[in-house]
Amino acid sequence: MQIVRDWVIRFNAEGPEGLIDRKAPGSKRKLSDGQRAALAAKVEAGPLPAVDGVVRWRCSDLAQWIWEEFSLSLDESTVGRELRRLGFAKLSARPRHYAQDPEALEAFKKIAQTLSEIRAGLPAGTEIEIWWQDEARIGQKNKITRRWARRGTRPRAPHDQRTKWACIFGAICPAKGKGAGLVMPYCDSHAMNQHLKEIATQVDPSAHAVLLLDQAGWHLSGELQVPDGITLVPLPARAPELNPVENLWQFLRDNYLSNRVFKSYDDILDRCCAAWTKIIDQPWHIMSIGLRDWAHRS
Repeated sequence: MQIVRDWVIRFNAEGPEGLIDRKAPGSKRKLSDGQRAALAAKVEAGPLPAVDGVVRWRCSDLAQWIWEEFSLSLDESTVGRELRRLGFAKLSARPRHYAQDPEALEAFKKIAQTLSEIRAGLPAGTEIEIWWQDEARIGQKNKITRRWARRGTRPRAPHDQRTKWACIFGAICPAKGKGAGLVMPYCDSHAMNQHLKEIATQVDPSAHAVLLLDQAGWHLSGELQVPDGITLVPLPARAPELNPVENLWQFLRDNYLSNRVFKSYDDILDRCCAAWTKIIDQPWHIMSIGLRDWAHRS
């Protein structure tokens, strides 16, 4: 009888649309808009270890802060839901060198002036290709990456303890989706010279390559023989995040090189060459991983 009465009241008030099932409103949210804004600001600022006693916020810590700040008692799960509604999620932090100079990074991103100076010394109409270069060591003591598995289980992966390894010398031109790579036994000036020769073969005949690379010793060595069509531009010290080849290594490890046991040194070489060949055959991946607005829209 009560249900029929409710239908009649809703029909009289809203017509046929009033009889459509609707989601129950649920209980009122405990935090006001202002309190949620304060919570978001607290999470963005992060904890002070000397004051808060933790190096990252947990839901229990934030629940305690909400009680002390607003005299509201919230369960940890409720705090987690509020954080998700505010757009927060648990993410891995990107490593940053403790002695990094933020001003040097921002100054380097204004690369248009550097490119203009290089262009001034070239014949009129010469195209400039921006290339990035780096090395990755791949060996038997291999990485183990995340994988899909059922909740509550711990997936297993083989992990070798032997120490044979090789180095992939990789360079990419994201604007054109191309690259040049070599697999070498060591990182030294001789290997770098061979890589520079390989890069030169991939630069368009009518173009000049500006090769951005970190300040490793073999990148700045006096023994380097830089081809005429290439200009080396070192990145600021302690700033690997400026180099998109670092992201390319992560892609290769996650998809082709990790979770493996290499049988021998030759097997390492074969797998590294196969992985590099696959990425070269996928120029769209080189472009999506390597393009940087601050460099390619200068």
